[in-house]
This record gives sequence, structure tokens and C-alpha cells, in this order.
Amino acid sequence: MEAAPPNFHFHDLQPAPEDFHTDVIAGLSRQTKRLSPKFFYDELGSQLFDAITRLPEYYPTRTEIGLLHRYGEDMARMLGNDGLLFELGSGSGTKIRVLLEAIQPQTYAPIDISRETLRMSAGAIAQDHPTLEVHAICTDYSKPLELSGFFDVQQRAVFFPGSSIGNFDPTQARDLLRRIAKLLGPDGRLLIGVDLKKAPALLHSAYNDNQGVTAKFNQNLLTRINRELDADFDVAAFRHEAFYNEKLGRVEMHLFATAPQHVRIDGCCFEFQAGESIHTENSYKFSIEEFQTLAAQAGLASLRVWQDDDALFSVHCLRPI
Repeated sequence: MEAAPPNFHFHDLQPAPEDFHTDVIAGLSRQTKRLSPKFFYDELGSQLFDAITRLPEYYPTRTEIGLLHRYGEDMARMLGNDGLLFELGSGSGTKIRVLLEAIQPQTYAPIDISRETLRMSAGAIAQDHPTLEVHAICTDYSKPLELSGFFDVQQRAVFFPGSSIGNFDPTQARDLLRRIAKLLGPDGRLLIGVDLKKAPALLHSAYNDNQGVTAKFNQNLLTRINRELDADFDVAAFRHEAFYNEKLGRVEMHLFATAPQHVRIDGCCFEFQAGESIHTENSYKFSIEEFQTLAAQAGLASLRVWQDDDALFSVHCLRPI
């Protein structure tokens, strides 16, 4: 195994496996069965999501990367370049590479729940940027972050790409934004990607691709439960479906049982009727004004907004109020 570069530091704070067990049992015990999208990202799930981002139907990733290329220097001026840059949900690290060229911070701290993906992507960034201190933190950013003992840097910025904020219900999103504001401190800046409202047909195509990659990504969650929790889901008997709920302003992703099924997990039995769903993800879409209102409720004020010419996607720079 190749030795890690001297500027690479890995901090494994990932939740214990029993958190996965507890959350799955609780989610499947609800009247409307749900599973958290944070559990999509085992090794195969991360690879499948990376493939999704390259699909012709999936506009968010390429549109956001286009905005980073087009406005990166402007974004860097807003964030400052002499401190610590966190990235929430860093994934494969594609977007941050565009931003790092413009910002050039002293320290980069990617945070992700997928251990091996984080280790590989952050290690590669450290290798390619030998003067940059890289502190990769494996943890669940959707929960309170205890990072006070890691860094003693006053100038802080957070990069939160991919419109991942849309995976949280409004109350959860406000709570997360409040925690980010606290992490930033009074002089920090948040750069966040936000998907915009658009024609339902475009959203349907983006989340129901012709190659079926999103379906495999969704179904892989059941495969992971079978493997890690010794469950007995018949994965082939669940079909993927995503649709836009216009009233709530969100794309919903589900797995629908195609036949009756009994699933056992650690002594618990879960019954599925044909047509019954497991709700696996929400992806809220916003207008510019809707997101600015949400941010203000969390104690963050808008400094600048960038969007593409077709108004598909936006990137916001915010500061604590």
C-alpha cells in the first residue's frame, strides 16, 4: 500500500455500525416505511452515485461545476483564502478541485460518511497539493459536529455542494444550517449549492434515467441491509420510482414492493404488501427567495447568488447574521 503523503491526516469518527441497525429498524417500523438517504453511500453506492452525476439526464452536477468554473475567482474573493475550508459531503472530490485552484486555503477539511471514498479522494487531493494541509474527517455531518479540538483557525469557510441541503426536511435543514453557522463563527462564509424549481418533466428524467443507474443506486440500499444486517430482502422484488411532489416542492424517491414479502432483520419481521413503498429520499427544490428565507431563519444572510443561464441551479454565499 502506498504511504500517505505527509500533509494528509485521516480522522475516523464514523458512527458505530449499530447506528445503521437502529435507524433501519426504526425506519421500517414506521407506518410509512422510510430509510435515511445517508445510508446509500457504502462503497458500491458511492460508485453508483458518481456514475449518476455523469448521466446525460442528471443536470445538477455538471451545472454546478460549470458555475464553479465560471465564477470560481469571484467565489474565492467572497470566501477568503487564508484559513480553513470545510467541505460537507465531499464524495469523490470533483467539485472541490475546481474551487481549490481559486481559493488556495491553508487547510482543507473534507467531511464524509463514506470512509474509503473519503480516504481515497482526500488522499489524492493531498498528493496533488503538497503545500495544502488535508484533514479528512469521516463522520455524519447531519448530526452535531464536535470539531473544536481539531482546529484552531479563526478564518473559516464551508463548501456544501450538490444541493444536499435539499435532502433534509425544512426543520432539519434549518437545524443543519444553524450548526454550520456555529461552525463558521462570526466572520465565516458558507458557499452552498441549491437546486432550483423547474419543469416536473425535467426533474422526472433526472431521477429516472434511461440506463437504470439511479434504480440500482436506490436498490443497493436493500443489498447493503442484507449484507450488513443479515436481512433477507428480495431486492429484485422492489422497483425504483421517483416523482415530483409539487405541493411539497420536492422529488421523492421510493422503492415499491412488486409482490407481498416478509423481511426479517435481527428477530424483527416486516411485512410488505404489493405496491407498498419504502421512502428513501427527498430532494427539495427552491426558488432563490425560498432558500434565502430558509437561510435567514437559520441565522445566515445572503451575500451573493450565482446561477446558470437556464436557471437550473444556484450557488449561494452566506454569512452568519
